[in-house]
Amino acid sequence: MSFLQQLHLDNPVAYDLLIFSLVILGGIGLGNVRFWGVKLGTAGVLFVGLAAAHFGLRPETEVAHFLKEFGLVLFVFALGMQMGPGFFASLRRQGRMLNTYAFVLVVLGAVVALAGGWMFGMPLPAVAGLFAGATTNTPALGAAQQALASAHVDPALVTLPALSYAAAYPMAIVGIILSLIILRIFFKVDVDEEVELFRRAQGAGIEPLQRMNLRVENPNLEGVSIASVPGVQETSVIISRYRPALGGEVVAAKPETKLQVGDVIMAVGTQAHLDQFRLVIGSVSTENLMKAPGRITYRRVVLTNKRLLGKRVRELGLDHFHGVAVTRVSRGDLIFTALPDLRLQFGDMLQLVGDEDSLNAATQRLGNAVQMLQETKFAAIFAGILLGVLLGLYPIRIEGLPAPVRLGLAGGPLIVAILMSHLGRLGPMVMHMPINANRALRELGIILFLANVGLLSGEHFVSTVFSMQGLQWVLLGILVTMLPLLIVGYIARKVHRVNFMTLCGLLSGGMTDPPALAFATTMARCDSPAVAYATVYPLTMLLRIVAAQVIAQLA
Repeated sequence: MSFLQQLHLDNPVAYDLLIFSLVILGGIGLGNVRFWGVKLGTAGVLFVGLAAAHFGLRPETEVAHFLKEFGLVLFVFALGMQMGPGFFASLRRQGRMLNTYAFVLVVLGAVVALAGGWMFGMPLPAVAGLFAGATTNTPALGAAQQALASAHVDPALVTLPALSYAAAYPMAIVGIILSLIILRIFFKVDVDEEVELFRRAQGAGIEPLQRMNLRVENPNLEGVSIASVPGVQETSVIISRYRPALGGEVVAAKPETKLQVGDVIMAVGTQAHLDQFRLVIGSVSTENLMKAPGRITYRRVVLTNKRLLGKRVRELGLDHFHGVAVTRVSRGDLIFTALPDLRLQFGDMLQLVGDEDSLNAATQRLGNAVQMLQETKFAAIFAGILLGVLLGLYPIRIEGLPAPVRLGLAGGPLIVAILMSHLGRLGPMVMHMPINANRALRELGIILFLANVGLLSGEHFVSTVFSMQGLQWVLLGILVTMLPLLIVGYIARKVHRVNFMTLCGLLSGGMTDPPALAFATTMARCDSPAVAYATVYPLTMLLRIVAAQVIAQLA
């Protein structure tokens, strides 16, 4: 008896860990090998898993199923946590167009699968599995099988989608990546240039904040408080410093401070808004209040006080209680004017203006416990996963379908993560995940997922693929994968001039394919494709789950 067989009998847990470690280690090594200048990345884990299962190295099925689904949940939840703060802003900027393309991608894939299945005489359950595998959507496979089981069809038909899924899935990952490479070559894309253009486009809607020193010359402002100055609300300008006309030290501007002709104020806002505000106040002053004598200074403070999370800037009362003005708020890569109605989240960095004593008091109130930014809030994470799983299990009934559809273990946690990271908290729990922890969980999740997909599919993969029926499934799967991608990619780039980084995220998210996203982010050397990926992923996941169930129930 071989060592592995004896280990399997004596210590099955150690055997399973050995198999998983070998597959993952080999897959990472394979992923770093270049094939025609292209690395497979984490997709290498899938192919090593297929090979291991083919040669009889298989863990316990229940363990593999659990790790596969748990890895997928970890990946999509961490992705949702990363993308949540900017998700709704991306929807406003270009989400409608991107989701329209994603909808077309799903419909084209379903049409090509049904047409190919009709040409080859494939049973519709096999078409449903092929559609799921060719679009790398495991929840769609589960949805199709659940729909068939609910319809009480022949048990053999319930298992049929899994075989066509296994035949189409591996080549689908290659096909998606190959489609991105073909589009890159066809349009002669300079990746570095596209990344720079993407960054400029992302920042186009968020103008940088400027400072402007203004002398009050409008006689109508005599005795008017800063909060009541016309244009303050309309232009979103913040007045941070004030020096009275009769001389004296520069002090922090407060809402109740009354202006006099000759006063000098310093306003913070975008250049366009400052130019508008200047017309109300008077003229630009040559005096720079940043350098004027006085005890006034500024400080950047991190909000970590849980009792203040979710409050508006005006509700902090820093101006009234401490004589401190809040001029701007930094959240990740975004910088906002500190408008009174801006709601604050954990980790926001506030720029405060005031004297040292006032700043010390305000800093103590806000928390400024920088070390807390490096702590991963596991209680909030697993509370989010709990809610995501429950949401994924919730049946959504659609008229005309005999069985309800579900978001599954991928769609539910993703949507909950996006919402929770956008809100910043769940009751008393703070939703915060350091960027290094986020990347580690995403990488671990996708590796576990792909390793176990390979181990679960590899046993019958060779016998299925190298039969005439399997060859038909593989060829049709490649067509279902690549034809919609190339059509949508060509139209999006040619007609709407979609940035290539955005296009990669759109096509990867439209196929719900994490390895393609990993390939695109490696190619870009940044996370820019993930913005479009997260924008289309939730809707695409739902559409593919519904489409797979519809195809299966047509039988």
